[in-house]
Amino acid sequence: MDLVQFRQNVQSKLGIQLSSNQIENFRRYEEELFAWNEEFNLTAIRDRPGVRVKHFLDSLTCTIAFRDAPPARLIDVGTGAGFPGIPLKIVQPSLRLTLVESVGKKADFCRHVVNKLHLEGVEVLQARAEEIGQMPAYRERFDWAVARAVASLPVLLEYLLPLVKIGGRALAQKGESGPAEVQGSGRALQLLGGALRQVIPVNLPGVAEDRYLVVIDKVVATPAQYPRRAGAPAKRPLVLTGSG
Repeated sequence: MDLVQFRQNVQSKLGIQLSSNQIENFRRYEEELFAWNEEFNLTAIRDRPGVRVKHFLDSLTCTIAFRDAPPARLIDVGTGAGFPGIPLKIVQPSLRLTLVESVGKKADFCRHVVNKLHLEGVEVLQARAEEIGQMPAYRERFDWAVARAVASLPVLLEYLLPLVKIGGRALAQKGESGPAEVQGSGRALQLLGGALRQVIPVNLPGVAEDRYLVVIDKVVATPAQYPRRAGAPAKRPLVLTGSG
């Protein structure tokens, strides 16, 4: 898939008409990703068509979930090399975006791209999600919290829901295990103040694996003890057989 095909897919699949400036931003983003990837392991995807489909287009599928509630302030947890947050910012310049990444080189890359593309209203935090979720400046401040390929859903919900204000939503981009992970997340939802809204199947061109957008409503405040200290959510997920 070249950038012309990428542009056509974004319009046909997502209803988004990319401007020439936005296409140029994706091109420059791609160039920086490949340049940095030669020295640092930012992504395992090292071919350009793969980046355009599995990173750029995949990130933009989040807009399907946003259609009835477009985000004004969004936090992307475990963003890695900026996915899905930076592609979403490119297509929605007014978005106030916070990127959270614990690995220093990946956070540095995100700052570099934000500066290179002259993206305004973007904050990059090098920190763990558990730390950010307990900070008053970020706790329950966002109308959307998103994450992609970070952890199993019960763990991910403990990262995301403390950041979402009541009435806001969390979005987890999941692979083919998505529906099964939803079935195992009832306890986490109950404890953290969330309720399942919908599970949206997503198809990417040339990608056989099923993908899903798991959308969660924030219905009540998250209890103060969540998220637990760094490492605890992954070690003791909030599932029926685990400890809280």
